[in-house]
Amino acid sequence: MSPWMMLPVSLPVLTITGIWVVYAMALYNQHVCPVDNWLYNQSCEEDLYLQSGPTLCCTLDNVPLISKCGTLPPESCFFSLICSTGSFMVAVIVLLRYAHVIEKHQNCVLNTASLSTGWICAAGLIMVGNFQVDNAKVLHYVGAGIAFPTGMLFVSLQSALTYRLAKTQGEYNVAHLRLAMALLAFVALVLSGVFFCQESFVLQHASAIFEWVFCVIVMLFYGTFAFEFAGVSSDTMLVLARGALGPAGKEHKLDQLGSLAGPVLHAQPHQHQPENMSTL
Repeated sequence: MSPWMMLPVSLPVLTITGIWVVYAMALYNQHVCPVDNWLYNQSCEEDLYLQSGPTLCCTLDNVPLISKCGTLPPESCFFSLICSTGSFMVAVIVLLRYAHVIEKHQNCVLNTASLSTGWICAAGLIMVGNFQVDNAKVLHYVGAGIAFPTGMLFVSLQSALTYRLAKTQGEYNVAHLRLAMALLAFVALVLSGVFFCQESFVLQHASAIFEWVFCVIVMLFYGTFAFEFAGVSSDTMLVLARGALGPAGKEHKLDQLGSLAGPVLHAQPHQHQPENMSTL
């Protein structure tokens, strides 16, 4: 069992715990309203953070979207840290998954496309975390527009790739799990996007809830790579070091096959004796 399997496990543990801590900090500082609050007003006499009492006056500026929870300090600092660390871990996981597929099977279009979309998603996540929505709205929305669709595309490509490479019943079970998670993530993303564009207070709040559901599902999807990463070895690193698509990567595969086959006895070429001219 490889210690690399702890990497995909630690990603959802870190990110899911981290964003809930950010939400708790924002709730404690009264920067957002609770998730279970469905009552909103057009305006309030006082800003939310100045209010006191069991009943709070909430506006659409206080909807507990993940981005809203990480907008104001001190939670914005922690939110940036979580997003930056998570994006780095995503990039590493995507790269190792790419190399592991080449090592155990062979490269394909699905594998290369997954690498590209995974890295683009990581870049968008960095923008989301470091450009808060209230301070740099355009850059924040550009990052979200990159991270969310490419994240959905990545889990879809990986679900298809898992089915393509599956050979045992256990691998097919993992493929079924990933497909179910991809479908749930797709539904959550579509509903979150549709409700976000509505003016209804209730639908805006529902959009925030589906956004949380989408992010949690995607992070848990990355955690399922622990099944494959249990078999990551130094050979996987050699695939990356030698260049998976180059001739060295192919030679590495041939070396593996040669080591499994054992020493090969080379037949001596048939030596043709020159004909004696005297016999003619």
